[in-house]
Amino acid sequence: MTTSPEEGPAPLTFDSDVGSYRSKLVAGGLVLALVGWMGSGFVLPSEPGDEAVAAEHASSASHRVAVAVQESTARTVAQVFAAEGQALAERDTQILAETGGQISGVPLRRGDEVKAGDVIARFETARGDADLKRAQEERNRAQREFDNAQTLLERGTSTVDRVAQARSTLAAAEAAVTAAEEALADTIVRAPFDGRIEALEVEQGEFVNAGAQVARIVDNTPLRIAIQIPQQQLSQIEAGQVAQVAFITGETAEGEVRFVGRSADAQTRTFTAEIEVPNADGAIPAGISAQVRIATGEQVAHFVSPAILSLGTDGTLGIKTVDDEDRVAFREIEIIRAQTDGIWIGGLPETARIISVGQGFVNDGELVDARADEEAAPQAGPAPVVLGASEAPAEGGIQ
Repeated sequence: MTTSPEEGPAPLTFDSDVGSYRSKLVAGGLVLALVGWMGSGFVLPSEPGDEAVAAEHASSASHRVAVAVQESTARTVAQVFAAEGQALAERDTQILAETGGQISGVPLRRGDEVKAGDVIARFETARGDADLKRAQEERNRAQREFDNAQTLLERGTSTVDRVAQARSTLAAAEAAVTAAEEALADTIVRAPFDGRIEALEVEQGEFVNAGAQVARIVDNTPLRIAIQIPQQQLSQIEAGQVAQVAFITGETAEGEVRFVGRSADAQTRTFTAEIEVPNADGAIPAGISAQVRIATGEQVAHFVSPAILSLGTDGTLGIKTVDDEDRVAFREIEIIRAQTDGIWIGGLPETARIISVGQGFVNDGELVDARADEEAAPQAGPAPVVLGASEAPAEGGIQ
């Protein structure tokens, strides 16, 4: 290679450059390796390992809603029909005057206890005594005439017709005596049965017409409790069942169903039933309100707080539970019995994991983070029929 001084320095040129060729090979190999590695994921996908699966589950669990769950076991609970009723007296009678006249005496007062046959009031008897005496004299005369006619007939000096006429006259006289005696008996007003004088409408010296009210007597031994039974529960109530009765005054008693109607009220479509309650001392008054509870059977149920109830998408009442995989399940329930501290519900299996906190934030079929409810109250024991407990009846009267 030659240069002339006029042209200046000549550029460097190489006919053979080994280093440049080697670098091109290395760069090309790296590019091919990178492209092959990137494409290998599509051509030969690899199966995720256990660590990847665990990481995926951990990521999924971290996004689940946390809920509190309580374990519940079903128990046998008594089904009870509850109804409000009214205490009625066994007998409540108005005593009317059977004759008219002036009252000569009233030996009793309002509120007194009476026995059957006790005198409540007396009328003046002067006229009745006179009528009875006159009827008795007429009967004696008719008796003598009949005896004479019978004697003459035996002697052959009288006829059969005369004897028959005398017999008829005697019978009429005897009827008049009986009527006079009854009229005289009507001047004494007596108690028809044991009871208490609730009203006394007459006073001594007062003139009373026949048919006027003299007194009112009430017998509340025993009491009758009248209740109304809805037509849906009529088949569950029958005569002879034991009933628990709690009166509004605080007294409690045990009675027996004595009567169940078989004709519905046209307005309410309910049937009347009566419970007989002993009241030997008459301490429980008639007319007061009473709550009647009749055990109608037993049913398996769970005891829960009413706060955990939910509504389904179609408006049905139910609760939300979780299965072994912590998946939410909405279950329709029925209220068996309601109490102040909780409710007994049916429609669940014998054992259930019930969501007690957070049920409003999860839906049916959703996976949740289920945790034990450490603050859940202990389940109630068996539910006997406890008289006097403040319990609300369930729908349809069964609780």
